[in-house]
Amino acid sequence: MFKEGDFVVYRNRVCKIKNIKKKHLSGRDYYVMFPVDDESLIIDVPIDGSSEYLKEIITKKEALELIEKMPSIDVIDFDEKYIENEYKRLMSTGNREDLIKIIKTPYLINKSRKDLGRKTREKDSIYFEKAEKFLYNELALSLGMDFDETKKFIIEKLSENS
Repeated sequence: MFKEGDFVVYRNRVCKIKNIKKKHLSGRDYYVMFPVDDESLIIDVPIDGSSEYLKEIITKKEALELIEKMPSIDVIDFDEKYIENEYKRLMSTGNREDLIKIIKTPYLINKSRKDLGRKTREKDSIYFEKAEKFLYNELALSLGMDFDETKKFIIEKLSENS
């Protein structure tokens, strides 16, 4: 069970537990939390049904291991017609490696399109930004950095390994 002040990942969003409401709705206890990137949004999650969607923040060691592993994580094998369905499916898994797949795939698609003088596709950019926000917010917290520092750190680590 989490406690007040803990940081958790709810679905893919990093949240801080503001408090715990006892016997709130239907006599159930609830975590009351807000996403770290939008403190105006309050999320109530029943404690007894939260295990499916709520998990601990990745540790610093795990974060560094995940960053080291990023180059070996495959991109999505996609058919342009169905890629958005695959983005949605991977976004819903709560798996960090799936978020990396989502970040890598639109990045490469849009890079290829730019290299050919074509416009980038909006849906690829939208999923890239969402996945990047979800993953980098969690890694930032684990690494003791802000979002931009984390992004820069990951780019530097990946360029060292190339």
